[in-house]
Amino acid sequence: MDIFIHIVVEVIFPLFLLIGAGAWLHRLFHFDMNTLSKITTYFLLPAVGFVNVYESNMKSGVLFSVLFFLILQNGTLIAVSAIMAKWLKLDRRLGATFQNTIVLNNSGNFGIPVSQLVFRHEPSGLSIQIVVTIFQNFLTNTYGMFQFISASQNRKKMASEFLKNPIIYALVLGLFFRMLHIPIPSFLWNPLEHTANAFLVLALVTLGAQLAYIDIKRIPPLLILTVCSRLLLSPAIALMIITLLQLHGVTAQALLIASSYPCSRNTALYAL
Repeated sequence: MDIFIHIVVEVIFPLFLLIGAGAWLHRLFHFDMNTLSKITTYFLLPAVGFVNVYESNMKSGVLFSVLFFLILQNGTLIAVSAIMAKWLKLDRRLGATFQNTIVLNNSGNFGIPVSQLVFRHEPSGLSIQIVVTIFQNFLTNTYGMFQFISASQNRKKMASEFLKNPIIYALVLGLFFRMLHIPIPSFLWNPLEHTANAFLVLALVTLGAQLAYIDIKRIPPLLILTVCSRLLLSPAIALMIITLLQLHGVTAQALLIASSYPCSRNTALYAL
């Protein structure tokens, strides 16, 4: 019980306090959501990725375990969601949205801030979340894009959308600088670190602003099924794979938490 209270007070309450502040401020001042989203995606998120990869002491064995887990888990979710879409007899477009909602999660705007709160004393936990975020971005811009493109027949967008993703370049640069032990001068490192630290607040405030005017009067049964699949089925599959691979400690904790986030906002953007 003490652990549960600690999680509520130290993680869940601060999280929803910032999301609530974002919703309230957006209703008060009417933020430019396009600008906020672009700052988060193209400026803050790459800085977080670069800083954490550069500072990470993650061993290659752990990295391969994380990647193997992600391939198994997402491969299972892809197969299960495809079977469910066929069983429900969804048309191609609705089926693409349904499958993406189950497979893709919000590991960036939601996942990284949560990990910053949960693993503030365990840097390896946040590093694992960064790897998960990069993998999810890759999956979103390959599998996710293909799902919608195959439904809309607009195949030229896939490569351009993938190449526009800045987190990928931040990962490559972070790995390059870390592997070659290239020191970063303080006049560059200090602003990078400050930018990375700003991500937690701005990402959650932006998330709250995105939710400020949601007005759901009726919840369709299909929506309930996708939400339950995303929030319950995904972590259940993750737990089985973690047990199968005999993962322990922070690695197991970080991967289980990373599998439990709600669906990606990019799913809604692509559907739109």
